[in-house]
Amino acid sequence: MTVIRSAVTGVGSFLPEKVVTNADLSKFVDTSDEWIIERTGIRQRHQARDDQPTSDLAVEAARRALADAGRTAAEVDMIIVATTTPDMTFPATASIVQRKLGAPVCIAFDVQAVCSGFVYALSVADGFVARGLSKCALVIGAEEMTRLMDWTDRTTCVLFGDGAGAVVVEPREGQGTSADQGILGFALRSDGTKTDLLYVDGGPASTGTVGHLRMAGNQVFRHAVVNIAEAITGACAAAGITVPEVDWFVPHQANQRIIKGVGDRLGLDEDKVISTVAMHANTSAASIPLALDTAIRDGRIKRGDLVLLEAMGGGLTWGACAFRL
Repeated sequence: MTVIRSAVTGVGSFLPEKVVTNADLSKFVDTSDEWIIERTGIRQRHQARDDQPTSDLAVEAARRALADAGRTAAEVDMIIVATTTPDMTFPATASIVQRKLGAPVCIAFDVQAVCSGFVYALSVADGFVARGLSKCALVIGAEEMTRLMDWTDRTTCVLFGDGAGAVVVEPREGQGTSADQGILGFALRSDGTKTDLLYVDGGPASTGTVGHLRMAGNQVFRHAVVNIAEAITGACAAAGITVPEVDWFVPHQANQRIIKGVGDRLGLDEDKVISTVAMHANTSAASIPLALDTAIRDGRIKRGDLVLLEAMGGGLTWGACAFRL
């Protein structure tokens, strides 16, 4: 049986030039390099310039993904940007990216699921591409989380950074088996009763301000390990695979302890886990495509490999995706 799969054909990423180390933070935050590394595994993060909006990061990542896929902006027929730090309340950052890229009139919109945003956005693109409604989709995770930081709160401000990652998604024929190139299965979840565990205390319809990020770290950690493991099992079942078959695990880069906790719970070999949290910190919806691009560029992840993605963010939202590159 021949089926149409949504395949990742190009990957790209972009990080702002400015690097902020733990030592830099310790100059104005009550913290230290040792304290941050012990609790999170983070050593540094990137920070966008004041005149460098989220769309600028997204555009650079998109250009690199298009080049990797051998495509041009003129061929793009859909742009989805996963972000919780849009340039403006509206229009969608995707529309701004469309203009800056010089893409033609097409489908363009944002997805907001915080750190789970890229997985959610990828599932939306799959719904269009696999059904013949898009031939060349750009899925971008782009964030400037440092804009949301309360720099007096050392429990949160040390965790986040800025960056963007993008993939090109195109249709490919398959046989309807787990050997096919393309997206094989998803599991997406949300529990709105847990909104008070991770949120921003502002918004246009509440305070009229941007607000700052607030988090109950210990509770988020506990939910993350259990919930992510369940979603991974669900995504693997939908894909018709088992966890041991996975070649590479690319998790949301929130905290090294969470990454290890999920890996241990699933019995994943540490050598199969891609971790970039030390150098990028938590870039929310950008973290998965950033880590994916890093591992493809350094030669670890190769064409034909079976890859598992997962994330958890405010909402609480969480989810997982299995695909063959």
